[in-house]
Amino acid sequence: MPAPSPGYSLTLRVQTPASITATSELAAAVSRAGGDITALDVTESHHAYMVVDVSCNTTDVEHGQRVRDELEGLDGVDVRNVSDRTFLMHLGGKLEVVPKVALRNRDDLSRAYTPGVARVCQAIAENPADARNLTVKRNTIAVVTDGSAVLGLGNIGPAAALPVMEGKAALFKQFAGVDAWPVCLDTQDSDEIVMIVKALAPVYGGVNLEDIAAPRCFEIEARLREELDIPVFHDDQHGTAIVTLAALQNALLVVGKSLSEVRIVVSGVGAAGNAIIQLLTARGAANIIACGREGAINRAGNYQDAHRQWLAQHTNPENFAGSLKEAVVGADLFIGVSAPNVLDEADIAAMNANAIVFAMANPDPEVDPNIAGKHAAVVATGRSDFPNQINNVLAFPGFFRGLLDAGVSDITDAMLLAAADAIAARVGEEELNPGFIIPSVFDPKVASDVAAAVVRAANKH
Repeated sequence: MPAPSPGYSLTLRVQTPASITATSELAAAVSRAGGDITALDVTESHHAYMVVDVSCNTTDVEHGQRVRDELEGLDGVDVRNVSDRTFLMHLGGKLEVVPKVALRNRDDLSRAYTPGVARVCQAIAENPADARNLTVKRNTIAVVTDGSAVLGLGNIGPAAALPVMEGKAALFKQFAGVDAWPVCLDTQDSDEIVMIVKALAPVYGGVNLEDIAAPRCFEIEARLREELDIPVFHDDQHGTAIVTLAALQNALLVVGKSLSEVRIVVSGVGAAGNAIIQLLTARGAANIIACGREGAINRAGNYQDAHRQWLAQHTNPENFAGSLKEAVVGADLFIGVSAPNVLDEADIAAMNANAIVFAMANPDPEVDPNIAGKHAAVVATGRSDFPNQINNVLAFPGFFRGLLDAGVSDITDAMLLAAADAIAARVGEEELNPGFIIPSVFDPKVASDVAAAVVRAANKH
């Protein structure tokens, strides 16, 4: 069974007979059901009964029901209400607009709005570049999606994607002070998306593309980069690649291997897989096998899209043509950005000694991390409940902070590599171990270090 997660956190309001053992019996019941108690709060205490809020983490909705059933199986216990703490957090959305200036009197209003604002409008009309200094543009980005590839949920549409985009915007603000706003588009036509984003661009200092399915995401990013004068960054590609490289550089130090010499197998050739492979290649990886659903990408294949054609030409030097399971035999590194449970224990056991496994499919990884840990020297996932979480939050807030501070529109490999180095450097050599190869997303210096690295790389460009 997967470990209980805060993503399925419940608070059950329970009425129980008053006794000195009441709370311990409630806690024991939750434990028997496999829940992870996070809080017990007595909200009412009477002569004959108590009301207790029992908060716990579960694994899924069905597990939550089992916890409830276990509590209601106790003598005299009644579960009055169950609150899903994740849904409670999202009630009314997670964002709001707050003015940066005081509007206390008529003088303030005359400067912030009419008539004073007209002078600022005229200044921008005469010199459009002034918009960056005189409006929100300097520190505001659009988080753009069409809802076609949301998390591991697939094509669920723009309205269902909004909670994710709100969360992304909140992370930009929390970790790097970047103002971001969700832009969820009710179209999955690439031409329309490009047209709409171009029309919206005057408001924003940058565009973060999010959860747009491959291969359309490649075309959309390339066209917007060509046609806009602000940076366009597809986090599913480049954010994932940055953090993966950072984690890998430290993992290689732990096992004493070199990137240029290891044999790497990547499962998944969509947005994330392509970007990871290209960034690893830019850093010096020489032996990468990319595997899609049909097996290894190789020079004998007939691939219709340009990205698989690039992979066929620039990876797999031995022209291996087998399956994913065959490819991992003797591999030093497995990187998964694909689907759950595509590998098993025997596959990991067949890898090279001191192997590294990055199983990053969410919420269920390509191989059970506990099983992989029996044979691999270093294991990382995309989950927060296992060590070594490879999380894009380490990259995108600071990366955009750097882009906005540098005032640049072009995004280069040098910036991506510099960002990866900055993240990796947050784990000191004396701290490195198989369970700690990547800093916490709550490390307060990650975003500022990444931003500074991006600015330095931009200034050298």
